[in-house]
Amino acid sequence: MPVLHWFRRDLRLTDNTALSRALAEQPGHVIPVFVLDDALLRRRDVAPARVKFLLQSLADLDERLRQRHSRLIVRRGDGQDQLLALVRETGAHALYFNRDSTPFARARDAAVTTAMHGAGVRVESHRDLTVFEGSDVLTQAGQPYTVFTPYKKAWLTRPRPLPADLDEAALRFDGPLPATIDLPDEDALGFACTQRVQHGGETVALALLREFIKSRRLENYAAQRDMLSEPGTSTLSPHLRFGTLSPRICVRAAEDGALTVDKAQRAGFDTWLSELIWREFYYQVLFHFPHADKGNFKRNTDALRWGNGNAETDQRYFEAWCAGRTGYPVVDAAMRQLNAIGWMHNRARMIVASFLTKDLLLDWRLGESYFMRQLVDGDPASNNGGWQWAASTGTDAQPYFRIFNPRLQSERFDRDGVYIRRWVPELCDVADRHIHAPHEMTPLEQHACKCVIGEHYPAPIIDHAVQKEKILARFKALDSAR
Repeated sequence: MPVLHWFRRDLRLTDNTALSRALAEQPGHVIPVFVLDDALLRRRDVAPARVKFLLQSLADLDERLRQRHSRLIVRRGDGQDQLLALVRETGAHALYFNRDSTPFARARDAAVTTAMHGAGVRVESHRDLTVFEGSDVLTQAGQPYTVFTPYKKAWLTRPRPLPADLDEAALRFDGPLPATIDLPDEDALGFACTQRVQHGGETVALALLREFIKSRRLENYAAQRDMLSEPGTSTLSPHLRFGTLSPRICVRAAEDGALTVDKAQRAGFDTWLSELIWREFYYQVLFHFPHADKGNFKRNTDALRWGNGNAETDQRYFEAWCAGRTGYPVVDAAMRQLNAIGWMHNRARMIVASFLTKDLLLDWRLGESYFMRQLVDGDPASNNGGWQWAASTGTDAQPYFRIFNPRLQSERFDRDGVYIRRWVPELCDVADRHIHAPHEMTPLEQHACKCVIGEHYPAPIIDHAVQKEKILARFKALDSAR
């Protein structure tokens, strides 16, 4: 009898836990299904960039299935209704899927499971989105970790599950497959993507991982990852977000690579592994503390006052930040990169998040929401965790007075202004000595490089030193109120 494998955030064949289990138990009888769920498409934080990447990934998945004598069955509508309809059409007696831990996904999956049981269908869900999930890594007292470093230490002591084998022969479906709809493009779904996003799909993801390793960027990751102008990162985050690449394969690449070098050369592999564990940490935080999805993890920071006392000023600051017109070159370069390609360097994410919250004094939720509407790798857990880290309202053990100085960040991580000039072309002819603070040029220097401050490029919209004292005072007031 046929069974359904419900693809969601696991858009791949390689190392797909639930799919491999279904194929092992029902070879030749697995129907691969994806539902374009209207409930998800209607969410206000859906990014056209992610819709485009999703559709490309689905097309790649369908092609890989067809090469193995199957195909992807695509339906559109309510997920539960469409799955029940497929059960009636095919007589499927079981549903397999890989779990997702966001509050929305957990509620959806619970409802689907109840409906399937009511229809006499067995449901089997598996851990796959992360190496460890939910309550897999707990303190000795059985409590969830709220600080990264002890979580990481505990994570590293646990034996990692091996990647799941793929029985390609078992993918061949014995019998007629149900009807499917043609994959629409993003415009047909009401999403016009103007960003130049990287291409989706497992084929691309595996090639990117191979290149990351072969080029030695993984080996050099610790030294290069923060350099804004260098291709020092993996750019695999969209693929991890949609599951076109398995996190277990990434972890194995880091751990296997570390075994090929001596201890002194392991920094790159260990640092990338640490970043993968950060992703897992934020997932388990959201699992155990769902209030952090929309609110402050540290509840005492609910009393923190955001804003500058004037709604028009706050709106003007926010719009300048979104557009990359703050007068701080590294901030503006990063925001323009985001707007252009739907992706931003991780160091740049920290810089602009600190700037919005600690310099512009604006609520982190404004930035988190904007990121989710722009990022191709917008991930509820990681995006939320990163923004609360920057705002000092999250799990980070560091005190609130960690405030990035945008100029110093720029000088340290884009020393020659290569990144700035790439994304802020009006600064192309500004001399290196002024590239991080072009407003300090004399009028004669401004005219000489064709960058008149206030005309071609804005003056800084705030004074970092002044704003720093304001935000520090607000956090100190919170401490005093305890």
